[in-house]
Amino acid sequence: MSSYLDRIGAGLILSRPEVFGFDFVPEVLVGREDIQSELAAILGSIAHPEGTGRVVITGPVGSGKTVLAKRFCQDIIRHLSDKRNIKRVHVNCRNAATPSRVMQKIVQDLDPGHPDRGLGVGELLTSLRRMLHSSNTHLIVILDEVDHLLRRSGDDIIYKLMRIDEDREGVGTLSTIMISQEQVLDLLENAVISRVGRSNHVRIPPYDEKGLMKIITQRTELGLVTGTCPEEILNLIAQAAAPSGDARQAIELLEGAAKRAEASGRSIIESKDVQRTVVTMPTNVDSMNIENLPPHAMLILLGLCRRLKREESVTSGETEKLYHVVCEEYGQDPKGHTTLWKHIKRLAQEDIVVTKTAKAEVGRGRTQHISMPHMLPSDVERRLETLIPSRLRR
Repeated sequence: MSSYLDRIGAGLILSRPEVFGFDFVPEVLVGREDIQSELAAILGSIAHPEGTGRVVITGPVGSGKTVLAKRFCQDIIRHLSDKRNIKRVHVNCRNAATPSRVMQKIVQDLDPGHPDRGLGVGELLTSLRRMLHSSNTHLIVILDEVDHLLRRSGDDIIYKLMRIDEDREGVGTLSTIMISQEQVLDLLENAVISRVGRSNHVRIPPYDEKGLMKIITQRTELGLVTGTCPEEILNLIAQAAAPSGDARQAIELLEGAAKRAEASGRSIIESKDVQRTVVTMPTNVDSMNIENLPPHAMLILLGLCRRLKREESVTSGETEKLYHVVCEEYGQDPKGHTTLWKHIKRLAQEDIVVTKTAKAEVGRGRTQHISMPHMLPSDVERRLETLIPSRLRR
């Protein structure tokens, strides 16, 4: 009766599913070493007995803002364990967009038994101050997606957190890390900006293909059975996520492809697993773009689709041969080499295919490798076989 569940937990490919979870923080961040150094320099004052730090981290979705902050906190807690008692609290301001919700989250994380109802912001701040001073603790508060808090409630609670030591014994109680997709310094009042410091702003760019490749290679080593994901599959995933620069998308593609392969009873991820996962992504290229291609670009693409159903990539020489075969099938005279590459360039510009230069397997030259990470070749093939006859009759 439950045979359809037999493959769940079989571990054909996924050995540690938690590695692909949103909250997973790897021991080592790859591809962000320079930014880690920049963040450490800004927050270096935490190493002093009464030091505090403040920083704003901004960048697009999937650029690694949250994992960067969490990794720093875990590392600094360990690094200074013999000098300071440091704790950190992560507040997602999308869920806690009012001062009282922010304070409840902070206090509850430090003391799960603390009352979470009936106390005002001032009382919660007093409780927090008492907790930290009695335990001689330095607290790092991460305010993630802080723009939601600022738009709904302003920056008053941030100002109060930064002033938690004023008029009290002791200093160096609390540091803040604010995270947002957008430049939020303009949403802060001057009194808050003066305490944060405009120069304490870390801007994170999107990942490039090389950075994405490092991330999914690391997640493969940590979360998949050895040998189940060939390098060419990782290349395909990195290419698919490269236009967005979104590491989360790349990780989800890897996990989704692994699950599809496991569901099919296979112990190796294939290109079709990646492509079928890509088409479920909201950023997937709309196949209707194909209708606007010139007829011979369609013929080139059809030849590529037929080969890419079975292989991860096609070389430039193979592409030309496939194009000639399709031209013969449709009774067309093939265009010259220059026109062929003009059409391939257009396909790449529209994110229908991806081209990559690599060393030729034979000789000393270099060759182009063409892949289709954003679309499912079999779907595109069927669409082209419907479109091409009418386009050639025009």
